[in-house]
Amino acid sequence: MAMTLTTPNTILGAFQPKGEAAKLAANLAIVVLGTLLLTIAAKISVPVWPVPVTLQSMAVAGLAAAFGARIGVATVALYILEGFSGLPVFASGGGAAYILGPTGGFILGWIPMAWVIGRAADRGASGSFPRLFGWMVVGDAISFALGFAWLIALSGSAGWIDQSNVIGDAFAKAVQPFIVWDLLKLAFAALTVVGGWQLIKSRKD
Repeated sequence: MAMTLTTPNTILGAFQPKGEAAKLAANLAIVVLGTLLLTIAAKISVPVWPVPVTLQSMAVAGLAAAFGARIGVATVALYILEGFSGLPVFASGGGAAYILGPTGGFILGWIPMAWVIGRAADRGASGSFPRLFGWMVVGDAISFALGFAWLIALSGSAGWIDQSNVIGDAFAKAVQPFIVWDLLKLAFAALTVVGGWQLIKSRKD
């Protein structure tokens, strides 16, 4: 099982130990450390409402690209479970109420985002900035779509949204302001991973 958790095309896969038990232990440790990185990224935020600006989309993209799909998804899933259980790992705390609030759709959307980016990395996208960045944008778009749909579903009588223009107001407040910033963050994540992969390859050659 440990051999299938990541591939040699990822940064994590390039540093896997040889023994099966060592591989599994290393992967478990990486998942836990990954959740710590996501927590740190959450705390670097601008507290705007209804969705705060954080570095988490960059962290999710970078971790998925470096770890691959399975470890990337496991990391995000454990992070969400930590937050759901009440640990203050999100931008403004934790708990089930936080997940069920306005940001819940974006947070849950990081799971398919990690899968899409991780699969691309498993298939060798880390060697090409345009390819990896493109898949990061696709993954981020999925997260945005789920988050936006979640906001619409919750809008009801929410005071933070204009009830006469629910779709337009939700888009203007929770999606539009983040598009340019996310593109910049994803570009940085892609450059970091591609640069790391090229460094690994140059040392192997």
